[in-house]
Amino acid sequence: MSVVTRFAPSPTGYLHVGGLRTALFSWLAAKHRGGKFMLRIEDTDLSRNSEEALEAIIRAFEWVGLDHDGEVVYQSKRFDLYGRYIQSLLDTGKAYRCYMSREELDTLREEQMARKERPHYDGRYRDFSGTLPEGIDPVIRIKAPQEGMISFVDGVKGEIRIAADEVDDFIIARSDGTPTYNFVVAIDDALMGITDVIRGDDHLYNTPKQMVIYEALGFKVPRFYHVAMINNEQGKKLSKRDGATDVMAYKSMGYLPEALLNFLVRLGWSHGDQEIFSLEEMIALFDPSDINASASSYNLDKLLWLNAHYIKSKPDSELVELLKEFDVDLSQHPKTSEILAATKERGKTLVELAEQIRLITQAPLGYDERAAKKAFKGDAKEILKEFAAMLQESRPGSKEAYHDLMQEIVDKKEIGFGKIGMPLRVSLLGSMTGAGMDEVMAVLGVEETVKRIEKAVAVLCG
Repeated sequence: MSVVTRFAPSPTGYLHVGGLRTALFSWLAAKHRGGKFMLRIEDTDLSRNSEEALEAIIRAFEWVGLDHDGEVVYQSKRFDLYGRYIQSLLDTGKAYRCYMSREELDTLREEQMARKERPHYDGRYRDFSGTLPEGIDPVIRIKAPQEGMISFVDGVKGEIRIAADEVDDFIIARSDGTPTYNFVVAIDDALMGITDVIRGDDHLYNTPKQMVIYEALGFKVPRFYHVAMINNEQGKKLSKRDGATDVMAYKSMGYLPEALLNFLVRLGWSHGDQEIFSLEEMIALFDPSDINASASSYNLDKLLWLNAHYIKSKPDSELVELLKEFDVDLSQHPKTSEILAATKERGKTLVELAEQIRLITQAPLGYDERAAKKAFKGDAKEILKEFAAMLQESRPGSKEAYHDLMQEIVDKKEIGFGKIGMPLRVSLLGSMTGAGMDEVMAVLGVEETVKRIEKAVAVLCG
Protein backbone atom coordinates (compact mmCIF):
# COMPACT_ATOMS: atom_id res chain seq x y z
CA MET A 1 0.00 0.00 0.00
CA SER A 2 1.26 3.46 -0.89
CA VAL A 3 2.38 5.51 2.10
CA VAL A 4 1.34 9.14 2.54
CA THR A 5 2.77 11.12 5.45
CA ARG A 6 2.56 14.75 6.41
CA PHE A 7 4.09 17.46 8.52
CA ALA A 8 1.72 20.07 9.89
CA PRO A 9 3.34 23.02 11.69
CA SER A 10 1.48 26.00 13.11
CA PRO A 11 2.76 29.41 11.95
CA THR A 12 2.57 30.83 15.46
CA GLY A 13 6.32 30.39 15.89
CA TYR A 14 9.40 29.34 13.99
CA LEU A 15 10.24 25.78 13.02
CA HIS A 16 12.58 24.40 15.69
CA VAL A 17 14.78 21.31 15.63
CA GLY A 18 12.20 19.07 17.31
CA GLY A 19 9.71 19.91 14.59
CA LEU A 20 12.31 19.42 11.88
CA ARG A 21 13.13 15.96 13.24
CA THR A 22 9.43 15.03 13.07
CA ALA A 23 9.28 16.34 9.51
CA LEU A 24 12.43 14.39 8.59
CA PHE A 25 11.06 11.13 10.03
CA SER A 26 7.79 11.66 8.14
CA TRP A 27 9.62 12.52 4.91
CA LEU A 28 11.91 9.49 5.17
CA ALA A 29 9.02 7.13 5.93
CA ALA A 30 7.30 8.23 2.72
CA LYS A 31 10.43 8.20 0.55
CA HIS A 32 11.52 4.80 1.86
CA ARG A 33 8.35 3.22 0.49
CA GLY A 34 7.98 5.35 -2.61
CA GLY A 35 5.08 7.30 -1.16
CA LYS A 36 4.16 10.96 -0.76
CA PHE A 37 5.04 13.57 1.83
CA MET A 38 2.56 16.41 2.29
CA LEU A 39 2.98 19.78 3.96
CA ARG A 40 0.03 21.33 5.77
CA ILE A 41 0.00 24.67 7.58
CA GLU A 42 -2.27 24.58 10.62
CA ASP A 43 -3.19 28.26 10.69
CA THR A 44 -6.72 28.22 12.10
CA ASP A 45 -5.67 30.38 15.07
CA LEU A 46 -5.99 33.59 13.09
CA SER A 47 -5.15 35.82 16.07
CA ARG A 48 -1.76 34.17 16.64
CA ASN A 49 -0.64 33.45 13.07
CA SER A 50 2.54 35.16 11.93
CA GLU A 51 3.32 35.70 8.26
CA GLU A 52 7.00 35.99 9.20
CA ALA A 53 6.91 32.63 10.98
CA LEU A 54 5.13 31.03 8.02
CA GLU A 55 7.78 32.30 5.61
CA ALA A 56 10.51 31.03 7.94
CA ILE A 57 8.95 27.55 7.98
CA ILE A 58 8.86 27.43 4.17
CA ARG A 59 12.46 28.73 3.95
CA ALA A 60 13.61 26.10 6.44
CA PHE A 61 12.16 23.31 4.29
CA GLU A 62 13.84 24.74 1.21
CA TRP A 63 17.18 25.06 3.04
CA VAL A 64 17.31 21.47 4.28
CA GLY A 65 15.93 20.11 1.00
CA LEU A 66 12.84 18.30 2.28
CA ASP A 67 10.60 18.59 -0.75
CA HIS A 68 6.87 18.01 -0.42
CA ASP A 69 4.34 16.60 -2.85
CA GLY A 70 1.47 18.68 -4.18
CA GLU A 71 0.45 22.14 -3.03
CA VAL A 72 0.85 23.29 0.55
CA VAL A 73 -2.50 22.88 2.34
CA TYR A 74 -3.61 25.86 4.45
CA GLN A 75 -6.29 25.11 7.01
CA SER A 76 -7.38 28.75 7.12
CA LYS A 77 -8.70 28.32 3.56
CA ARG A 78 -10.84 25.30 4.46
CA PHE A 79 -13.33 26.68 7.00
CA ASP A 80 -16.29 26.10 4.67
CA LEU A 81 -15.22 22.47 4.28
CA TYR A 82 -14.98 21.96 8.05
CA GLY A 83 -18.36 23.63 8.49
CA ARG A 84 -20.00 21.11 6.15
CA TYR A 85 -18.63 18.18 8.15
CA ILE A 86 -19.77 19.75 11.42
CA GLN A 87 -23.27 20.18 10.00
CA SER A 88 -23.22 16.58 8.79
CA LEU A 89 -22.50 15.37 12.33
CA LEU A 90 -25.32 17.56 13.69
CA ASP A 91 -27.73 16.27 11.06
CA THR A 92 -26.95 12.63 11.86
CA GLY A 93 -27.18 13.13 15.64
CA LYS A 94 -23.51 12.42 16.18
CA ALA A 95 -22.86 15.92 17.49
CA TYR A 96 -24.95 18.46 19.37
CA ARG A 97 -25.08 22.06 20.49
CA CYS A 98 -24.03 22.62 24.07
CA TYR A 99 -25.38 25.73 25.84
CA MET A 100 -23.35 25.37 29.01
CA SER A 101 -22.10 28.75 30.20
CA ARG A 102 -18.56 29.41 31.38
CA GLU A 103 -19.91 29.92 34.91
CA GLU A 104 -21.69 26.55 34.82
CA LEU A 105 -18.56 24.81 33.59
CA ASP A 106 -16.39 26.44 36.27
CA THR A 107 -18.87 25.45 38.99
CA LEU A 108 -19.00 21.88 37.70
CA ARG A 109 -15.22 21.58 37.75
CA GLU A 110 -14.96 23.00 41.26
CA GLU A 111 -17.50 20.45 42.48
CA GLN A 112 -15.70 17.58 40.75
CA MET A 113 -12.34 18.61 42.18
CA ALA A 114 -13.87 18.88 45.65
CA ARG A 115 -14.99 15.27 45.22
CA LYS A 116 -11.49 14.43 43.94
CA GLU A 117 -12.87 13.48 40.56
CA ARG A 118 -11.25 14.11 37.21
CA PRO A 119 -12.61 17.44 35.91
CA HIS A 120 -14.75 16.65 32.89
CA TYR A 121 -17.84 17.77 31.02
CA ASP A 122 -20.83 15.81 32.30
CA GLY A 123 -22.77 15.57 29.04
CA ARG A 124 -25.76 17.53 30.32
CA TYR A 125 -26.73 18.76 26.84
CA ARG A 126 -26.00 15.48 25.05
CA ASP A 127 -29.65 14.45 24.82
CA PHE A 128 -31.19 17.62 26.21
CA SER A 129 -34.96 17.98 25.75
CA GLY A 130 -35.75 20.90 28.02
CA THR A 131 -35.97 24.63 27.39
CA LEU A 132 -32.71 25.99 25.97
CA PRO A 133 -31.14 28.87 27.88
CA GLU A 134 -31.20 32.28 26.23
CA GLY A 135 -28.27 34.57 25.52
CA ILE A 136 -25.69 31.82 25.11
CA ASP A 137 -23.92 31.08 21.84
CA PRO A 138 -23.53 27.30 21.91
CA VAL A 139 -20.43 25.29 21.17
CA ILE A 140 -20.68 22.04 19.21
CA ARG A 141 -19.67 18.83 20.94
CA ILE A 142 -19.24 15.41 19.38
CA LYS A 143 -20.84 12.38 20.99
CA ALA A 144 -17.95 10.31 22.25
CA PRO A 145 -18.45 6.63 23.19
CA GLN A 146 -19.46 6.24 26.85
CA GLU A 147 -18.32 2.69 27.46
CA GLY A 148 -15.69 0.23 26.31
CA MET A 149 -12.12 1.02 25.27
CA ILE A 150 -10.51 3.16 22.62
CA SER A 151 -7.39 1.34 21.51
CA PHE A 152 -4.81 1.47 18.76
CA VAL A 153 -1.36 0.04 18.08
CA ASP A 154 1.24 2.78 18.09
CA GLY A 155 4.20 2.06 15.83
CA VAL A 156 6.63 3.27 18.50
CA LYS A 157 4.94 2.61 21.83
CA GLY A 158 2.93 -0.53 21.09
CA GLU A 159 -0.72 -1.00 22.06
CA ILE A 160 -2.42 1.99 23.66
CA ARG A 161 -5.74 1.43 25.47
CA ILE A 162 -7.83 4.21 26.97
CA ALA A 163 -11.21 3.80 28.66
CA ALA A 164 -13.91 5.47 26.56
CA ASP A 165 -15.25 7.34 29.58
CA GLU A 166 -11.89 9.15 29.80
CA VAL A 167 -12.80 10.97 26.58
CA ASP A 168 -15.49 13.59 27.15
CA ASP A 169 -17.92 14.86 24.56
CA PHE A 170 -15.26 17.31 23.45
CA ILE A 171 -15.81 20.53 21.54
CA ILE A 172 -15.41 20.38 17.76
CA ALA A 173 -16.59 23.96 17.05
CA ARG A 174 -16.36 27.00 19.28
CA SER A 175 -19.23 29.37 19.95
CA ASP A 176 -18.07 31.62 17.09
CA GLY A 177 -18.23 28.68 14.71
CA THR A 178 -14.47 28.12 14.30
CA PRO A 179 -13.48 24.44 14.38
CA THR A 180 -11.10 23.07 17.00
CA TYR A 181 -7.67 21.52 16.53
CA ASN A 182 -8.51 17.84 16.87
CA PHE A 183 -11.46 18.14 14.52
CA VAL A 184 -9.64 19.83 11.64
CA VAL A 185 -6.59 17.56 12.02
CA ALA A 186 -8.73 14.44 11.67
CA ILE A 187 -10.66 15.87 8.71
CA ASP A 188 -7.52 16.95 6.88
CA ASP A 189 -5.57 13.76 7.52
CA ALA A 190 -8.50 11.74 6.16
CA LEU A 191 -9.14 13.91 3.09
CA MET A 192 -5.42 14.19 2.26
CA GLY A 193 -5.18 10.40 2.33
CA ILE A 194 -2.63 10.32 5.14
CA THR A 195 -1.79 6.70 5.94
CA ASP A 196 0.93 7.23 8.56
CA VAL A 197 0.94 9.98 11.16
CA ILE A 198 4.37 10.53 12.72
CA ARG A 199 4.41 13.17 15.44
CA GLY A 200 5.71 14.01 18.90
CA ASP A 201 4.35 12.02 21.82
CA ASP A 202 2.92 15.22 23.28
CA HIS A 203 0.08 14.47 20.81
CA LEU A 204 -0.47 10.94 22.13
CA TYR A 205 -3.67 11.77 24.02
CA ASN A 206 -5.10 13.73 21.09
CA THR A 207 -5.22 10.45 19.18
CA PRO A 208 -8.29 8.93 20.94
CA LYS A 209 -10.25 12.12 20.25
CA GLN A 210 -9.26 12.05 16.61
CA MET A 211 -10.26 8.39 16.42
CA VAL A 212 -13.72 9.35 17.68
CA ILE A 213 -13.99 11.78 14.76
CA TYR A 214 -12.74 9.19 12.26
CA GLU A 215 -15.34 6.74 13.51
CA ALA A 216 -18.18 9.28 13.47
CA LEU A 217 -17.45 10.24 9.85
CA GLY A 218 -16.63 6.77 8.59
CA PHE A 219 -13.01 7.60 7.81
CA LYS A 220 -10.21 5.02 7.85
CA VAL A 221 -7.88 5.42 10.84
CA PRO A 222 -4.21 5.91 9.88
CA ARG A 223 -1.22 4.29 11.54
CA PHE A 224 0.24 6.36 14.37
CA TYR A 225 3.85 6.74 15.48
CA HIS A 226 4.40 8.92 18.51
CA VAL A 227 8.03 9.95 18.85
CA ALA A 228 9.60 10.65 22.25
CA MET A 229 10.84 14.15 22.93
CA ILE A 230 14.39 15.44 22.57
CA ASN A 231 15.94 16.24 25.96
CA ASN A 232 18.99 18.27 26.82
CA GLU A 233 22.09 16.55 28.15
CA GLN A 234 20.70 16.82 31.70
CA GLY A 235 17.60 14.85 30.70
CA LYS A 236 15.26 17.85 30.82
CA LYS A 237 13.07 19.35 28.11
CA LEU A 238 15.12 20.97 25.38
CA SER A 239 15.09 24.76 25.64
CA LYS A 240 16.24 27.52 23.30
CA ARG A 241 19.44 27.76 25.28
CA ASP A 242 20.12 24.06 24.61
CA GLY A 243 19.37 24.21 20.91
CA ALA A 244 15.57 24.26 20.48
CA THR A 245 15.79 27.35 18.32
CA ASP A 246 14.66 28.43 14.88
CA VAL A 247 16.04 26.04 12.26
CA MET A 248 17.21 28.99 10.17
CA ALA A 249 19.35 30.11 13.10
CA TYR A 250 21.42 26.99 12.49
CA LYS A 251 22.10 28.25 8.99
CA SER A 252 23.20 31.61 10.40
CA MET A 253 25.48 29.81 12.86
CA GLY A 254 27.24 28.09 9.98
CA TYR A 255 25.77 24.60 10.05
CA LEU A 256 25.25 22.65 6.85
CA PRO A 257 21.78 21.20 6.21
CA GLU A 258 23.15 17.69 5.60
CA ALA A 259 24.92 17.79 8.97
CA LEU A 260 21.77 18.94 10.77
CA LEU A 261 19.64 16.23 9.12
CA ASN A 262 22.26 13.56 9.89
CA PHE A 263 22.31 14.75 13.50
CA LEU A 264 18.52 14.73 13.83
CA VAL A 265 17.95 11.32 12.24
CA ARG A 266 20.14 9.79 14.96
CA LEU A 267 18.01 11.35 17.72
CA GLY A 268 15.68 8.42 18.20
CA TRP A 269 16.70 6.15 15.29
CA SER A 270 19.78 4.12 14.49
CA HIS A 271 21.20 1.58 12.08
CA GLY A 272 23.80 -0.47 13.90
CA ASP A 273 26.75 1.68 14.93
CA GLN A 274 26.66 3.86 11.82
CA GLU A 275 26.89 7.57 12.58
CA ILE A 276 27.24 9.24 9.19
CA PHE A 277 24.37 8.91 6.72
CA SER A 278 23.87 10.50 3.35
CA LEU A 279 20.28 11.40 2.52
CA GLU A 280 20.19 8.46 0.10
CA GLU A 281 21.27 6.10 2.87
CA MET A 282 18.64 7.49 5.21
CA ILE A 283 15.93 6.87 2.61
CA ALA A 284 17.15 3.34 1.97
CA LEU A 285 17.44 2.37 5.64
CA PHE A 286 14.79 4.32 7.56
CA ASP A 287 11.77 2.46 8.89
CA PRO A 288 9.49 4.27 11.38
CA SER A 289 9.00 0.99 13.23
CA ASP A 290 12.65 1.26 14.28
CA ILE A 291 12.15 4.58 16.08
CA ASN A 292 13.30 4.32 19.68
CA ALA A 293 10.56 4.61 22.31
CA SER A 294 12.80 6.42 24.82
CA ALA A 295 13.72 10.10 24.74
CA SER A 296 16.89 11.12 22.92
CA SER A 297 19.56 13.53 24.09
CA TYR A 298 20.73 16.63 22.22
CA ASN A 299 24.53 16.64 22.06
CA LEU A 300 26.11 19.79 20.62
CA ASP A 301 29.56 18.18 20.37
CA LYS A 302 28.08 15.49 18.12
CA LEU A 303 26.49 18.11 15.88
CA LEU A 304 29.76 20.03 15.63
CA TRP A 305 31.64 16.82 14.82
CA LEU A 306 29.21 15.99 12.03
CA ASN A 307 29.29 19.52 10.68
CA ALA A 308 33.09 19.49 10.59
CA HIS A 309 32.96 16.20 8.69
CA TYR A 310 30.61 17.61 6.05
CA ILE A 311 32.64 20.82 5.70
CA LYS A 312 35.80 18.79 5.06
CA SER A 313 33.90 16.64 2.55
CA LYS A 314 32.55 19.60 0.54
CA PRO A 315 34.11 20.39 -2.84
CA ASP A 316 35.98 23.70 -2.78
CA SER A 317 33.58 25.19 -5.34
CA GLU A 318 30.60 24.63 -3.02
CA LEU A 319 32.42 26.03 0.01
CA VAL A 320 33.33 29.15 -1.94
CA GLU A 321 29.64 29.79 -2.64
CA LEU A 322 28.56 29.01 0.93
CA LEU A 323 31.22 31.28 2.42
CA LYS A 324 29.89 34.29 0.52
CA GLU A 325 27.00 34.40 3.02
CA PHE A 326 29.60 34.84 5.77
CA ASP A 327 31.38 37.77 4.12
CA VAL A 328 34.22 35.74 2.63
CA ASP A 329 34.58 35.73 -1.15
CA LEU A 330 37.35 33.51 -2.51
CA SER A 331 35.92 33.23 -6.00
CA GLN A 332 38.64 35.46 -7.50
CA HIS A 333 41.46 34.57 -5.13
CA PRO A 334 44.45 32.99 -6.92
CA LYS A 335 45.08 30.56 -4.05
CA THR A 336 41.56 29.44 -3.13
CA SER A 337 42.42 25.74 -2.86
CA GLU A 338 45.49 26.45 -0.70
CA ILE A 339 43.44 28.65 1.67
CA LEU A 340 40.72 26.05 2.06
CA ALA A 341 43.23 23.24 2.52
CA ALA A 342 44.83 25.26 5.32
CA THR A 343 41.57 26.08 7.10
CA LYS A 344 38.99 23.30 6.49
CA GLU A 345 40.39 21.15 9.28
CA ARG A 346 39.96 23.99 11.76
CA GLY A 347 36.42 25.15 11.04
CA LYS A 348 33.64 23.18 12.69
CA THR A 349 31.11 25.65 11.32
CA LEU A 350 31.10 27.97 8.33
CA VAL A 351 31.34 30.86 10.79
CA GLU A 352 34.54 29.41 12.23
CA LEU A 353 35.86 28.62 8.76
CA ALA A 354 35.23 32.18 7.62
CA GLU A 355 37.06 33.49 10.68
CA GLN A 356 40.02 31.23 9.96
CA ILE A 357 40.15 32.42 6.36
CA ARG A 358 39.97 36.09 7.33
CA LEU A 359 42.94 35.59 9.65
CA ILE A 360 44.97 34.74 6.55
CA THR A 361 43.48 37.01 3.91
CA GLN A 362 43.25 40.13 6.07
CA ALA A 363 46.36 41.55 7.69
CA PRO A 364 45.89 41.92 11.47
CA LEU A 365 44.68 45.34 12.57
CA GLY A 366 45.85 44.62 16.10
CA TYR A 367 47.54 41.92 18.15
CA ASP A 368 46.23 39.78 20.97
CA GLU A 369 47.87 41.31 24.01
CA ARG A 370 48.45 38.09 25.97
CA ALA A 371 49.70 36.24 22.91
CA ALA A 372 52.05 39.07 21.95
CA LYS A 373 53.46 39.32 25.46
CA LYS A 374 54.14 35.58 25.51
CA ALA A 375 55.60 35.43 22.00
CA PHE A 376 57.62 38.65 21.85
CA LYS A 377 60.16 38.23 24.59
CA GLY A 378 63.89 37.61 24.67
CA ASP A 379 65.44 37.67 21.21
CA ALA A 380 62.16 37.27 19.29
CA LYS A 381 62.77 40.55 17.42
CA GLU A 382 66.20 39.46 16.16
CA ILE A 383 64.93 35.99 15.20
CA LEU A 384 62.07 37.45 13.17
CA LYS A 385 64.30 40.00 11.41
CA GLU A 386 66.77 37.29 10.47
CA PHE A 387 63.96 35.01 9.28
CA ALA A 388 62.57 37.84 7.12
CA ALA A 389 65.98 38.28 5.53
CA MET A 390 66.19 34.54 4.84
CA LEU A 391 62.76 34.67 3.21
CA GLN A 392 63.78 37.47 0.87
CA GLU A 393 66.96 35.70 -0.06
CA SER A 394 65.64 32.16 -0.64
CA ARG A 395 62.16 33.07 -1.99
CA PRO A 396 60.45 29.75 -1.06
CA GLY A 397 57.64 28.70 -3.39
CA SER A 398 55.80 25.95 -1.50
CA LYS A 399 54.65 25.22 2.02
CA GLU A 400 57.35 22.54 2.27
CA ALA A 401 59.99 25.12 1.35
CA TYR A 402 58.65 27.54 3.97
CA HIS A 403 58.72 24.78 6.57
CA ASP A 404 62.30 23.90 5.64
CA LEU A 405 63.31 27.53 6.08
CA MET A 406 61.78 27.61 9.56
CA GLN A 407 63.65 24.43 10.39
CA GLU A 408 66.86 26.01 9.06
CA ILE A 409 66.70 28.96 11.45
CA VAL A 410 65.82 26.64 14.34
CA ASP A 411 68.92 24.52 13.61
CA LYS A 412 71.14 27.51 12.92
CA LYS A 413 70.29 29.33 16.18
CA GLU A 414 69.82 26.12 18.20
CA ILE A 415 66.40 27.16 19.49
CA GLY A 416 63.09 25.39 20.01
CA PHE A 417 60.55 25.59 17.21
CA GLY A 418 58.30 27.78 19.37
CA LYS A 419 60.94 30.52 19.40
CA ILE A 420 60.21 31.24 15.74
CA GLY A 421 56.70 29.75 15.54
CA MET A 422 55.01 31.85 18.24
CA PRO A 423 56.23 35.34 17.27
CA LEU A 424 55.74 34.48 13.60
CA ARG A 425 52.15 33.38 14.23
CA VAL A 426 51.30 36.56 16.13
CA SER A 427 52.95 38.62 13.37
CA LEU A 428 51.02 36.99 10.55
CA LEU A 429 47.63 36.33 12.20
CA GLY A 430 47.48 38.61 15.21
CA SER A 431 46.98 35.78 17.71
CA MET A 432 48.02 32.22 18.55
CA THR A 433 45.15 30.65 16.61
CA GLY A 434 44.92 29.64 12.99
CA ALA A 435 46.44 27.40 10.36
CA GLY A 436 49.99 26.11 10.19
CA MET A 437 52.64 28.74 9.51
CA ASP A 438 54.01 26.99 6.44
CA GLU A 439 50.49 26.90 4.92
CA VAL A 440 49.84 30.55 5.81
CA MET A 441 53.11 31.76 4.31
CA ALA A 442 52.55 29.71 1.15
CA VAL A 443 49.26 31.59 0.70
CA LEU A 444 50.63 35.03 1.59
CA GLY A 445 53.84 34.79 -0.38
CA VAL A 446 57.19 36.28 0.57
CA GLU A 447 56.33 39.97 0.18
CA GLU A 448 53.17 39.91 2.32
CA THR A 449 54.80 37.66 4.92
CA VAL A 450 57.76 40.02 5.30
CA LYS A 451 55.44 43.02 5.39
CA ARG A 452 53.43 41.56 8.27
CA ILE A 453 56.59 40.61 10.16
CA GLU A 454 58.03 44.11 9.82
CA LYS A 455 54.77 45.71 10.98
CA ALA A 456 54.53 43.44 14.03
CA VAL A 457 58.14 44.12 14.99
CA ALA A 458 57.58 47.87 14.65
CA VAL A 459 54.36 47.81 16.71
CA LEU A 460 55.27 45.28 19.36
CA CYS A 461 58.98 45.97 19.74
CA GLY A 462 58.90 49.75 19.41
